[in-house]
Amino acid sequence: MSATKAAIIGSGNIGTDLMIKMLRGAGHLQMGAMVGIDPASDGLARASRLGVPVTHEGVDGLIGLPGFDEIDIVFDATSAAAHTANAARLAPFGKRLIDLTPAAIGPYVVPAVNLDEHLDAPNVNMVTCGGQATIPVVAAVGRVVPVEYAEIVASIASKSAGPGTRANIDEFTETTSAAIERVGGARRGKAIIILNPAEPPLIMRDTVFCLVTAPDPDVREEIKRSVEAMTADVAAYVPGYRLKQEVQITEIPADHPADTLLADGATRPTHQVSVFLEVEGAAHYLPAYAGNLDIMTSAALRVAERLAARKAGH
Repeated sequence: MSATKAAIIGSGNIGTDLMIKMLRGAGHLQMGAMVGIDPASDGLARASRLGVPVTHEGVDGLIGLPGFDEIDIVFDATSAAAHTANAARLAPFGKRLIDLTPAAIGPYVVPAVNLDEHLDAPNVNMVTCGGQATIPVVAAVGRVVPVEYAEIVASIASKSAGPGTRANIDEFTETTSAAIERVGGARRGKAIIILNPAEPPLIMRDTVFCLVTAPDPDVREEIKRSVEAMTADVAAYVPGYRLKQEVQITEIPADHPADTLLADGATRPTHQVSVFLEVEGAAHYLPAYAGNLDIMTSAALRVAERLAARKAGH
């Protein structure tokens, strides 16, 4: 069976990195088109040199391309507002949309956690870079004990935050917080993003705090094993994803402000699980410090590869 063709809307850093990854792969996917709105963009020029059909006329240009009918999957690497318009424009054509913006029109998908649940969804949302990095950890803790509260802090190099990222800061925090609860399983979630201006730029680092009740030492060891196993699952499609240090589980002192963080009716937890991660990019197109962008493209590609393999009967 022939490869599944995919188009990418958005010829910026994320879209171009995604294209390079797809062209380097040997799976069931084939580049069908690169779509932008700036005829002078590096992404469109690079795609053209690589023999990929291109258009600088946005989603309308994509619909007008001769091979549009053969495209099954469309990645959207634009912005939350643009994706809303793009999804509406593409709706009559029955394409499968993979949304790399915080628009969250479709269900949140984190491949290591819930991909199998949403293989039939017409539009899946890849949450955010912080969500892709940290929600697997929250879910790993949650499959051992209930997570009463989860807070994540994503620190990324300022140089890796382009106009799209900066324009979507509010959507980042709202989307990630919601996904911590819906996908990660926490009763209450909170997300914070930090743009680190350090020079030379630092790679992406993420901190996850989970408040749980885990009085039994055996349970605490099970939590650590679960987090380590989940880290390996994510690293299978994001090779630069790793624990920065051993998982820490500490008792919550009496003066800890846990009561102010919990959802209504929650039981006051006894322990805090602290997990420290870093994400180094594969440097296919983007610098290695841009792990925040690499984890998004890698996760989106994982979804598309699964959809294409399923179509091919694998």
